[in-house]
Amino acid sequence: MNAQTERLSLAGVAGAIEVLRDRGAEGVPDAGVAVIAHPHPLFGGTMDNKVVQTLARAFVACGHTAIRFNFRGVGGSAGVHDEGRGETDDFLQVVGELAPQGPLAIAGFSFGAFVASQATARLDGERDIRRLVLVGTAASRFEVATLPAALHERTLVVHGEHDDTVPLAAVMDWARPQALPITVVPGGGHFFHGQLPLLKSLVVRHLSSAD
Repeated sequence: MNAQTERLSLAGVAGAIEVLRDRGAEGVPDAGVAVIAHPHPLFGGTMDNKVVQTLARAFVACGHTAIRFNFRGVGGSAGVHDEGRGETDDFLQVVGELAPQGPLAIAGFSFGAFVASQATARLDGERDIRRLVLVGTAASRFEVATLPAALHERTLVVHGEHDDTVPLAAVMDWARPQALPITVVPGGGHFFHGQLPLLKSLVVRHLSSAD
């Protein structure tokens, strides 16, 4: 993402996990670590996806150390796609090794939002999750976890009005029983083409708000 981006390799259950780490912006109070999950590996999803990079930039601007990693079988990460099970395990391992304590933020895009929801459910009660950001949540394709009620005010769910990969209606069906608000980007598609600055602004606004 920039000249200061660190490339790391962790030893995961399935082998190496390729990681990128960006430190929080200088002059901004340290807000902890954000771990961000990328879209579906079998459809070209990687940690270099533009939406994932946009999320990382938003977190960095607000003082977070942003962690992105490639799911198993992608780039320099070993293993094969595991339909979210192994990917959630890898997410939790990245958290355990690179954010073992202190404030934690969790984010994901598309399939990554599904994985992020599963990781959140497993970390609930164990970690201080300060912020949760889910974008293009793949609710029509996977069993996205119900979010802890105590996290709702710290959660931002963003979806494009005209998302033709994950219909907005599917995300509303997931959110409705939880009374969880959804921020809808008018005219937005799944990848937010031409609207990434707006997406970043929404995330920064959310991260900058008081608890």
